[in-house]
Order: sequence, then C-alpha cells, then structure tokens
Amino acid sequence: MFLPGIIMPAAMRYEPLLRALGGGVQAVTKDLEVYAADVPSPDYSIRAEVAGVARAADAAGFDRFHLYGHSGGGAVALAFAAAHPDRLSSLAVDEPATDFLGDSEAYWNEVRQAASLPEPNATREFLRLQLAPDEPVPAPPAGPAPPWMSKRPAGIRAFLVAAETHHIDPDAYRAFRAPAYFSYGSRSHPHWMAMRDRLAGLFENLTVDRYDGLHHLNTSHQAEPDRVAAALQRLWASSRRT
Repeated sequence: MFLPGIIMPAAMRYEPLLRALGGGVQAVTKDLEVYAADVPSPDYSIRAEVAGVARAADAAGFDRFHLYGHSGGGAVALAFAAAHPDRLSSLAVDEPATDFLGDSEAYWNEVRQAASLPEPNATREFLRLQLAPDEPVPAPPAGPAPPWMSKRPAGIRAFLVAAETHHIDPDAYRAFRAPAYFSYGSRSHPHWMAMRDRLAGLFENLTVDRYDGLHHLNTSHQAEPDRVAAALQRLWASSRRT
C-alpha cells in the first residue's frame, strides 16, 4: 500500500514508481483521510488515518502487507507500524512529516507560523520549509490549478494540528521487527537528517538511503523510480527471510 504526502493525490504521486515496479505487484494507492470530505472533519486525527489504512487493507484482502509512505503519508505509515506491527511485512518511509517523537521545536514554530499566513503565502512558505535553506522553491506548474488543490490549505492545517497532538512511545519502534527503510534527499531540510538518526537508533532492522541532489518537492520515487523500485524489491525480499 502506498500513502502520499499532504499535497498530491496518491495515484498521481506514485505513477512513476508503480510503472517501475511493474505489473507483478498488487499495489493499492490510498489517499489521506484528511481529504475524505470537502473539508477536514472537526475530529480529524492521526488515529483516523491509521484506521483508514486498516480499512483499505481489509478491503484489498490484505492480512499482512508492505506499507510505503511519503511525507504526511510517511508519518501515517510510522503511526500504523507503531499501532499494528503485526500487520506489516515491511515498512518504507520517504521523509515522513514527523516521527511523533518530539521534533525540533524551532522547526515546528516555523511550520506553525507558515500555516498562519494568508494564502497563497501559507502554502508557499510551507513548501519552502521542506527544503534545504539555500534550495529555491520550484515554480508552480503552468496553467490553472487542478480542482483537488483547493483542499490543500485546510488539509495542511488540519494535518499539522493532528500531528502535533499525536505521540508515539519510542518503545513501539524498538519493538517493530519487520524490515524497515528510510529515504531522504540531500537537498531537503535538515529536519530529516535528524529524524534519520533518531529512527536509526530505534528500529532494529532499518536501511537508510540518501538521494543526492533531490529534495522533498522532487522526491526519490518520482525522480529516480527505478532505484526506489529496486530498493523496495530488496526490502520485500528481505521480509520473506525474517
């Protein structure tokens, strides 16, 4: 199962990667629960996202399955692994929005301030905070914004609130026994280098991959889908040996 970040729909986000993986993979792309309605539910939470993953897995007939998530979807994947480790054959995350372990307060202060700005400044500042300090924000695509983009500002704000109020005991990560994978781009915000080091000290069986020259808005699974597909195939193969 593949979970997207807070900006792009899952099918669009993972099209290059699924093409690289080929037809032998039973792939389910699942959008975030925060976008299940026109506006986020007042009681939206990370637990709601975790429950949504479980429902999607049940609907697909998955008892145990491989889970991959990017950004917001990566954070949801970590939360699912902590809550339902017995259901995962492997866990792969690409620059999760948070690991729910108490990220840098200075970084989250900047994120909160960005979310408080009027649009379109809020979204642009939010995107800037995903990048290395000297990395320019890519220009938006030419032409009119797609209809789904109108949900993003409210979804980003709701996700940030939910993420800040959800906490995971580090022992839940220590107890995770299936193979795990963490990837990040060298041109992303240092936030993810710190997260890499935290999670490497907790997960028993974690592989880390750095993608040079890439960043949170030009991700590994879009820019180098063949390399990510090969990494996932190795991860999945290793799960059959554990």
